[in-house]
Amino acid sequence: MKTVFILFDSLNRQALSCYNKNARPTPAFDRLAKRGVVFDNHYVGSLPCMPARRDLLTGRLNFLHRSWGPVEPFDVCFPSLLADNNIYTHLISDHYHYWEQGGCGYHNQYSSAEFVRGQERDLWKAMVQPPMDRFREQYHPMLSHVQRRTANMVNREFIVDEADFPIVQCVKLANEFLDHNHSADKWLLQVELFDPHEPFTAPERFRHAIENEYDGPVLDWPIYAQLDLTDSEARELQANYQAVVAMCDYYLGQLLDQFDQYDLWKDTAIVLTTDHGFLLGEHNWWGKNVMPVYDPIAHIPLIMYHPDATASAGEHRTQLTQCLDVSATLIDFHKPTAPSATSFRDGVSLLPAIEHGSEVRRFALYGIFGGALNITDGRYSYFHYPCDESPCDLFEYTLMPAHPVSYFTQEEFNDAELISGLPYADGYPVMKIRALDNARRPPMQGAALAQAQSVLYDLHTDPQQQSPITDQQLHDYMIDGLIMMMKINNAPPELYTRFGLHQ
Repeated sequence: MKTVFILFDSLNRQALSCYNKNARPTPAFDRLAKRGVVFDNHYVGSLPCMPARRDLLTGRLNFLHRSWGPVEPFDVCFPSLLADNNIYTHLISDHYHYWEQGGCGYHNQYSSAEFVRGQERDLWKAMVQPPMDRFREQYHPMLSHVQRRTANMVNREFIVDEADFPIVQCVKLANEFLDHNHSADKWLLQVELFDPHEPFTAPERFRHAIENEYDGPVLDWPIYAQLDLTDSEARELQANYQAVVAMCDYYLGQLLDQFDQYDLWKDTAIVLTTDHGFLLGEHNWWGKNVMPVYDPIAHIPLIMYHPDATASAGEHRTQLTQCLDVSATLIDFHKPTAPSATSFRDGVSLLPAIEHGSEVRRFALYGIFGGALNITDGRYSYFHYPCDESPCDLFEYTLMPAHPVSYFTQEEFNDAELISGLPYADGYPVMKIRALDNARRPPMQGAALAQAQSVLYDLHTDPQQQSPITDQQLHDYMIDGLIMMMKINNAPPELYTRFGLHQ
C-alpha cells in the first residue's frame, strides 16, 4: 500500500468548485473529487497551525491541554508508527514553522524530510539594511503594521520567477519522489503546502484573470481583525486569495499528472485536506484566532481516494468527521501490526465511510487554547465561552515548554509543578504551568477574546451563522455533547470550572 497525503494551509472549502458551484473553477480539485470521495461535514480540531498538526499526527486534541508547541515525548505520531512497521514515510514541506521552537520534533517523526524556505515571515534571506523607504511605497501600510512582516518583504526580493515560488519547488520535489519511488511498495509521502496561507502571493498569470479596480500598493496580507476597508481593498484581498487557490489547483494538477503517468491510481491512496480555513470578510472579520470560530475557519475540505473503493468514485459523504480521524485513516490504509493503533483512539478510521458510508462520530469538539469550546453535530454549532475571560484557571500541560518562537520565560515557571497520572500522557509525569496572559502564544490565545458570547446556530437554516437561535432543549443537548467530548478527550478538571460545566 502507498499513500500521498496532501496538506494545504488555510484552504477554504467554499473556494473549491467541488464544494461550491459558485466558486471560481478549480479543475484539479474537481478531478480528484471525481476519483475519490468528498466529505461534506469535515471539521477542524485544535487551532491554529502547529496545534492542528499535532492533532493530525497524534489523533488527539491539543487545545484542551496546551497552546502551540512541540511534539511531546509521550506522543505517538502516525509517521513514526508506520516507520516502525517498515513503511517508509517522507515529508516535503514549505511550512516554515517547523524551523521554530514551537515546531520542534514534528519533522523528526518521518523517515526523511525535505524543506523549502521563504514563506510568510520565515527568517530566510539576509538583508542587513533592507530598503525600507521603497518597501513603504511598495506595500500597503497594513503589511508593515505587524512586527516581523519585513522578513516577508525581504524574502519576496528573492522570489521573482514562478519557479522560485515555494509551492512550485515542493511539487517538483514530490514529483521527483514519485519518479524514483513509484514502483516501490509500502510508503507514505506527505506533501505539505503552506499556500494558500497569507500573504496571498501568486504569479501574475493566476491573478490577471480576476478583475478588480484596486490601484494601490501591494495588498495581500490582512491583519487578524475587523478592518475598516474600502470595497476595493476588500475585493483586492479576496482576489489575491483566489489567485493563490488557483495556483494551488494548478500545481495539484501537476501532482495528479504523475498519478496518470505511472498509473498510481491502481495501488496508491490520496488524502487531501487542510489545517483550518480563513475568514475573508465574513462577519466583517479577517483571519483567525481572535474571533469566534465561524464555519469558514472550522468547516474544512477533505477528499479521499482509495484504490479499493473505486465504486464510490465521485460520491459525497455527509457523515460528521474531524481532523483527528485523518491519522487513524492513514494507519488503517497501511494496516500496521505493532504497536497497536489504539494510540489513536480519539480518531476514527474513515475507510468504512469511504467504502460504505458508515457513520463516524456524533460530535466534533474544536477550538483554540484559551478560547471558546466549540462543538457541532453537523446540524448545529455551538460556541461556549468561559464564565470569566481571565486565564487564571488555565494551565499548559507539557514537557516541551516552548511557544512558537521562544521558550517559556522564567516567570511562567514560578509556580509550575510536575504531576502524574494524566491519561493522555501515557504514564509520563507532565509539567503543569499557569498560562499567563502575557505569554508569547499566538495572537490573543488565552488573552482577550472578541465577541465572547455563547451562541447556538442552526447550520441547515442559517449556514452563514448570522442569526443565533434560542432553544433550551437544543442548548442542553449541545452542552451534554460538549461534556461528553471533554471526557473522551481527557479535558483537565479546571476547564469544567472555567466554563461553568459539571463533570
